[in-house]
Amino acid sequence: MKLKVAYWVVTGLVSLSAAGSAFLYLTDAPAMVSAFEHLGYPAYFRTLLGIAKLLGVVALWAPLPRTVREWAYAGFAIDFVAAAVSHTAMGDPAGKSVAPVALFALLIASHQLWHRVSSGASAEPVAQARPAGA
Repeated sequence: MKLKVAYWVVTGLVSLSAAGSAFLYLTDAPAMVSAFEHLGYPAYFRTLLGIAKLLGVVALWAPLPRTVREWAYAGFAIDFVAAAVSHTAMGDPAGKSVAPVALFALLIASHQLWHRVSSGASAEPVAQARPAGA
């Protein structure tokens, strides 16, 4: 049970971040418009990325085939790594890369927890029966 709760919490954090940023991308929030301009990305990329993030969130939560969820995890991994690399390449302060790196770590945790939950693996060590007289 603890494993499932951990999975839902971690996946929820990743999903909230992705959905929140997608909303900001799709509503042309001034901070996002200037950030994408600073990084040298065209305006249409912001819209494309916003739609992709929303689809990724749906894929993480909807009862879809495993392959679809794996692709969502891969897409988010590429997004988070690319965000950190983009900020670093532009000479931004290291603090600008902290959020994408932290989200990447949460994404890895979510992915690993998902595999453990879906395979029925337990987070708790199984007590081994001891032979009589041991």
